[in-house]
Amino acid sequence: MAAASPAAPARHSCAKLSVPVEDPKAVPAGAGTVFVKATWLPSRFSLAVTDGAGAWVADASDHEVRLRAEQWDQPVADYLALAEHYLAFQQPDSTYSFHDAGKGNRRLSWTFERQGTKLEWRWKLQPSPNTQQTISEILDFLMDANIRLSEEVVRKTQSFDKLKQEAEKCLQQSERFNNEKAEFEQATFSKFVAVLNSKKAKLRQLRDKVVELESAGKNPKEEVEQEEENSTDRTELFEGESDKEASINDEPSGTGSGNVHSSPDKSASTSRGRGRGRKRAKK
Repeated sequence: MAAASPAAPARHSCAKLSVPVEDPKAVPAGAGTVFVKATWLPSRFSLAVTDGAGAWVADASDHEVRLRAEQWDQPVADYLALAEHYLAFQQPDSTYSFHDAGKGNRRLSWTFERQGTKLEWRWKLQPSPNTQQTISEILDFLMDANIRLSEEVVRKTQSFDKLKQEAEKCLQQSERFNNEKAEFEQATFSKFVAVLNSKKAKLRQLRDKVVELESAGKNPKEEVEQEEENSTDRTELFEGESDKEASINDEPSGTGSGNVHSSPDKSASTSRGRGRGRKRAKK
């Protein structure tokens, strides 16, 4: 057997409703305002109403709620949701009334619009069997609700103050980061400007030197090439002189004797030539 689903918890509400006064002279002071405490269940609800002097109650059973919902062609859940909407808080577009229904009974009614038609719902309330207890329950509910709201306000205020302090700290950090960023950018820009000015000064010096050479009738490019050619000529001249000196040292002296500095190859060739001459003479 499947386990039964847990019943939905009851919801409670208490609304302060402004109602028209039927006879201002016959009602006590403070009339024109009633407090409606309601208990909402999945298929029914109950009401407790007080005007400060008397108390009235109504207990809408499951059968009564279902009949009312069928009369209005609504599901029970929709009927209860609409009733809670108008009895949990006073709706500005609705007209409320709380008037005599005879034999000490009262009738609570409220209006609403449906498809452009103004309609009215009514519920009959009977005098409470214990007026003081009913009024006390309504006041206790209002006091408890007020205490819960006050505590919630305190918590929200403290949370807001804490968030405000954190926001101020974040703002201070953001300002400090912005200042550090600005200082870093300023320092970097100053170094960049110094390097750029140095490069500009070097370019001006080179340009002035070019202008000076051109004014002297010299082409800077030709002057550089001329310097390179001069350095090449000096090198070739040095090499040429060395070759000349070597050729002079290789020639035989005028005395007929071989040069002590002559190479072995030349001496050998001279000896061979002399030997051939002797052989020809013998023939």
